[in-house]
Amino acid sequence: MPPENHEVTTVDYHTAGEPFRIVAAPPIPIPGASVAEKRMNAIANAEVDGLRRLLCFEPRGHADMYGGFITEADDEGADFGVLFWHKDGFSTACGHGTIALGTWALDSGRIAPDASGVTAVVIDVPSGRVTASVHTDPEGRVTTVDFINVACRLIAADVETDVDCGLTSVQPSRGPVVIDLVWGGAIYACVDADRYGLTVTPGNLTELIALGRQVKSALAQHPMTKHHADDRLSGVYGTIFVNRLGTLPTGELHQRNVTVFADGQVDRSPCGSGTAARIGALHATGELAAGQALVHESIIGTRFRARVFSAADDGDGVIPIIESTAHKVATCTFTVDPSDDLVPGFVLR
Repeated sequence: MPPENHEVTTVDYHTAGEPFRIVAAPPIPIPGASVAEKRMNAIANAEVDGLRRLLCFEPRGHADMYGGFITEADDEGADFGVLFWHKDGFSTACGHGTIALGTWALDSGRIAPDASGVTAVVIDVPSGRVTASVHTDPEGRVTTVDFINVACRLIAADVETDVDCGLTSVQPSRGPVVIDLVWGGAIYACVDADRYGLTVTPGNLTELIALGRQVKSALAQHPMTKHHADDRLSGVYGTIFVNRLGTLPTGELHQRNVTVFADGQVDRSPCGSGTAARIGALHATGELAAGQALVHESIIGTRFRARVFSAADDGDGVIPIIESTAHKVATCTFTVDPSDDLVPGFVLR
């Protein structure tokens, strides 16, 4: 942060338990003709990246903090843009952040609620344009938000890594971890946790983080992790561990997951872009029946509901729609004391 800017105000939300820190007026200009271009400029700009670290690192944040800088939209077709960030950098997509932003847009008065009870909030993100449909009660209070994601697809199934599942103490080794590569606005490596006797619970989180890091590292530079159209979107963003829990009495498919993204960061929610990626994969394999919804549960028991909204325009994959809630938890003004040695801060992981 430049020395003349010693304060920055944020509005903090959580979506299904996952934090999202919104900076509505970043104190540093972020140039670029599009949000995707702004992301690359933000990565290269020491001042912008310093602001990210200041708000994410301790003592002002923590290793699992997440947030976004509000920017101009790419064009008049969207309401605003956003640069998503976490402790290790700037991500290409964020579903839980999109849900929080839809809620914030109405809570803050940036967008007036539609009298119909459903208000469209169109947001440009680095991976494309997404629309949050914000549902309100007769008094105008937000009740739920669903968002239509970018097109999602299964990239490759049964990709063998050189990671040995014997890393965990849950069970003896069953050989190399096999993953599915999926796209949900970012590239994920999906692990069938049941296959390896792994249970997605808080008690196993330390081992799941370690294994997720190993899987991501093993796939670095893998040719299938290169985005087909935009190299800025290449590379595995995170590892998703999935337990299949059968079918609910409602007929919905029920699964539990934890997404370990960036460098060992843990999504407390079921992960928005990860859930979108799961819809793409489950549709491709036929595990998700036509018209069936997925109840995607997080490691702390919170839930997203998702389903196929439509086929992708180019016929490659599907466009998912995902629903949850977000809640405001704080408005904060962070101060930088010029004599403070802990700027931008530190991370313990």
